[in-house]
Amino acid sequence: MPITSKTGSKQSSAKRRLSMFGPGLVTGAADDDPSGIATYSQGGAQFGYAMSWTMFLTTPFMIAIQMVTARIGAVTGKGLAANLRKALPAAALYLMVGLLLIANTINIAADIAAMGDALRLVAGGPALVYVVLFGIGCLAAEILVPYHRYSQYLKILTLALFAYVAAAFSVHVEWDQV
Repeated sequence: MPITSKTGSKQSSAKRRLSMFGPGLVTGAADDDPSGIATYSQGGAQFGYAMSWTMFLTTPFMIAIQMVTARIGAVTGKGLAANLRKALPAAALYLMVGLLLIANTINIAADIAAMGDALRLVAGGPALVYVVLFGIGCLAAEILVPYHRYSQYLKILTLALFAYVAAAFSVHVEWDQV
């Protein structure tokens, strides 16, 4: 049955499909952060393709974890911490949430530092100033921009990931060595 708006007109199937991909696309794109790209680049520079075999081992586990947590959230209508609260003592839950807070804070700091360094490489100048400006800009956007508009911006920004595909087809790769 087609989705209709309040006015009764049919919503285009392309728009409907795009809206379905929004949260997953943004979540997937969030993992391609500056600190991750720096780590991948360093690993590639040090090991080349020698570690590619790990992709076949880790990818099914990553998919399984995403699927299980998504299904738990869909069935219960609650987030992971709320569900863990039912199964664990409060001290264990607070420890896990605290560790996650620390890990996310360090990850965000590394991302903003990498963004500052990247801008320094492109524009010159002091990286610390860029880091502070990026931090203030991100914080201001999260506080001042309404969530529905902010999430739309994030969806649009994920289109930049197609640059990876373009880069893969624009460089010469010796596939026999891969």
